[in-house]
Amino acid sequence: MGDERAMVIFQPSGRRGTVPKDVSLIEASRLLGVDIETLCGEKRVCGKCRVRVEEGSFTKFGIHSSMSHVSPWLEEEGKFISREEKEQGLRLGCVAKVAGDVLVFVPEESRAGKQVVSKAARDIPIEHDPAVKVYSLEVEKPSFEDPRGDFERVCEGLEGAYGLKDLKVDLHALRTLPTELRKGAWKVTVSVWMDQEVIRVQAGEMKKHFGLAIDVGTTTIAGYLCDLMTMEVVDTVSLMNPQCKYGEDIMSRISYHMDTPDGLKRMSDDVIEGLNWLIDEAVKRSHPPRKKVKKGGDETEEWIEAPEEGRTYLRLSREDIEDVALGGNTAMHHILLQLSPEFVGLAPFPPVIHRSLEIKARDLGLHINPSAYIFVLPNEAGFVGADNVGVLIAEEPYKSDEMQLIIDIGTNGELVLGNREKLISCSCATGPALEGAQIQFGMRAAPGAIERIKIDPETHEVDYKVIGREAWKSFSKPEEMQTKGICGSGILDVLAELYRSGIVLKSGRFNPEQKSKRYRRNPENNQPEFVIAWTDETAISKDVVITQKDVRQIQLAKGALYAGCKLLMGRMGIQQVDKVKIAGAFGTHVDRQKALIMGLFPDCEIDRIVSIGNAAGDGCRAALLNRAKRKEANWVARNVEYVELTVEGNFQKEFMGAMHIPHMTDPFVHLEGLVDPDILGQK
Repeated sequence: MGDERAMVIFQPSGRRGTVPKDVSLIEASRLLGVDIETLCGEKRVCGKCRVRVEEGSFTKFGIHSSMSHVSPWLEEEGKFISREEKEQGLRLGCVAKVAGDVLVFVPEESRAGKQVVSKAARDIPIEHDPAVKVYSLEVEKPSFEDPRGDFERVCEGLEGAYGLKDLKVDLHALRTLPTELRKGAWKVTVSVWMDQEVIRVQAGEMKKHFGLAIDVGTTTIAGYLCDLMTMEVVDTVSLMNPQCKYGEDIMSRISYHMDTPDGLKRMSDDVIEGLNWLIDEAVKRSHPPRKKVKKGGDETEEWIEAPEEGRTYLRLSREDIEDVALGGNTAMHHILLQLSPEFVGLAPFPPVIHRSLEIKARDLGLHINPSAYIFVLPNEAGFVGADNVGVLIAEEPYKSDEMQLIIDIGTNGELVLGNREKLISCSCATGPALEGAQIQFGMRAAPGAIERIKIDPETHEVDYKVIGREAWKSFSKPEEMQTKGICGSGILDVLAELYRSGIVLKSGRFNPEQKSKRYRRNPENNQPEFVIAWTDETAISKDVVITQKDVRQIQLAKGALYAGCKLLMGRMGIQQVDKVKIAGAFGTHVDRQKALIMGLFPDCEIDRIVSIGNAAGDGCRAALLNRAKRKEANWVARNVEYVELTVEGNFQKEFMGAMHIPHMTDPFVHLEGLVDPDILGQK
């Protein structure tokens, strides 16, 4: 790399590349296709482009990042960045200029094209029996004849009215107890955890009792705010996992922990900060928005509420969140709790702990009711963690006669196969390619990302749809598209369409005999590529293409998934499954036909392939709203047979066969009518 250029990496988008030194971080973000808010047009007066320059060595990317690798601090930045924030590495993107290799984290509030994280809650049957229940109570006032303590009076009332015995009390709740009793004229609402511990006492009859179900994914975090009394999901909040800056995949983060003395604490602190942002956002959204208006006839201004017409606001506080159920894969679980994930990455891949945990919110640093407990779902084995347990207690394949294959597609792919007779599972390193990373024009699911693609088999003309625009390209003017890249669902579409149209061969190589005007060789590296969007259709002033290297990355990801499926089926002694269930945010948008055409999993009837959305989050919600599901989770974690693919003798053979589209030798009878027989018959 020449002295005039430097490597800049933006997280959590994963976009990276070399840029000329002395350009601003905003200009660098434009060159690399990263959207950062610049409401004032870089006049340094809005403060919306705040970014954080990370300090330390990032072996995943081969750079050392430092605050000294950007231009010196300017006093005008102090209007928007506090002294403490400055010490943490915050800068204005329009001010700080590139002086050396640097990794830059773009906070949620600074992202112009915020990722569209689709992890909506499904309507699944859950019996109402939450771990935290609330009881209305009237307590006898103390007197000289009966001077017993306040807590003993509450316990007597709860036992007499509700049959609760031998209760403990959290210290924080105990400290508030005497004031709340007297404020409510001895009428209170008591929150009790698992019929064992008083965690909150409120004056009068209160109705605000909420819980959070949280799915901590490698790439995204999703939280579901639930009313513990009605079971209603009142809000869903998502964000990118702040750990992405340490690497997109699990092994990169384990390596960062092993290579950096305080790496584990840094990553844990970052995810806790992300969880607290999620909590604050959920609480904030329960209140009406505010706007600034002029006060009277003078020039002073004040903030007033501006509620949306017809909407009811819950007006929650952090303390109203009284319970949390949380899951994540084994590495995310360990990093969150500051448990070393080092040995999960080394054979025989043991976790620090299998069983579930119950941790006080204050001990974990979560900004909810400090007396509340965090229920952390149990891990299975290896990298198959608490998130997969969540999928299982949501889908309950162990109660079905059907042979079900459940595929949770993410940066770390997790597979489960079985029915009421037996369940087996494995994890496979699909990597982040199917989510847009490691693809030249790949990006997260944000406005401007291509999410659907069609290629005409005869003309090879491309039609596509971008996030944020209803009309397809064929019904739009080129300049209306404002295309920026391709997200996960579009990446899956493009490989299936390239193959179906004969542009890419079964082996994954571009067909050299095709005559499409969109097929060409890159003048810089002579590598084949296919143009998806011409420059006049994009917002980045260049063609959006799929390269031969991109195709290989997609093949590696889909090959790992398929090989995992085949090995589990072999273990189970079956040739076909009754149903394929695709989980994860990616699965929500997957086109079933395209998934089958590219060979994401073994052949199956189209109608037997279903999307189950964020089933891991649904499982966390089930554990939040039904305490029996917590026992069920521990039973499931103990009774699923784990298969470690790295020691399976046939893995490499299955993987190599699965690299082909849809497969080198496996029949795909259900593709008849979807793909030209001549193409299916390629060698």
